[in-house]
Amino acid sequence: MKITIFNNSGLETGRYLKVNKFFLKKENNNILFLEIKRYLSAQRQGTNKSKERSEITGSTKKIQRQKGSGNARKGDIKNPIFRSGGRIFGPKPRNFNIKINNKSKFLAKKTILNFKLRTNKIKVIEDFKFNIIKTKLVFKIFNRLNFNLKKSLIIYNKINDNFFFSSRNLKFTNFLSINELNSYELANSDYLVFFESAIKKILKDVC
Repeated sequence: MKITIFNNSGLETGRYLKVNKFFLKKENNNILFLEIKRYLSAQRQGTNKSKERSEITGSTKKIQRQKGSGNARKGDIKNPIFRSGGRIFGPKPRNFNIKINNKSKFLAKKTILNFKLRTNKIKVIEDFKFNIIKTKLVFKIFNRLNFNLKKSLIIYNKINDNFFFSSRNLKFTNFLSINELNSYELANSDYLVFFESAIKKILKDVC
């Protein structure tokens, strides 16, 4: 299978990248689900905390006598039935991390790349230098690639600062380096835009 390489104007250069056949195997959706669940769980801080009865500052004096009042037993002012009392079974700090083997993480990324490749959602742009900071020029490139303002993820090895500053104002684009690549961002984007040096490195690892 071949992937077309585009230039910095969004036009075909006539060059291609070849992908090995064994790369196009059947997807493993179960591992993909577990990896995305692991990533989203890892984003949670787990710092929610509410005070229980023993942690509330207040008097321990008994509010009313135990019997004879006709009311239910209440104890002290820190009783959870009162306003500003302790909370019963409230949240405590916890770790939401889920452990998944590195091999499964790698397979999840490969599954997404496989699907994007078969549905023609991967675009490759040759490495180039952006001389000025101008969002309009980047917008023209994306229009010629027929993205139609859909969410796209730009993956780079070494990015040009001018290109980054020109693109970051576009709401439908996001940037990630190869080292930051994760399954959630890959799956959450309609199109994947690779710089040529980045796609070659990834194909070398995957194929």
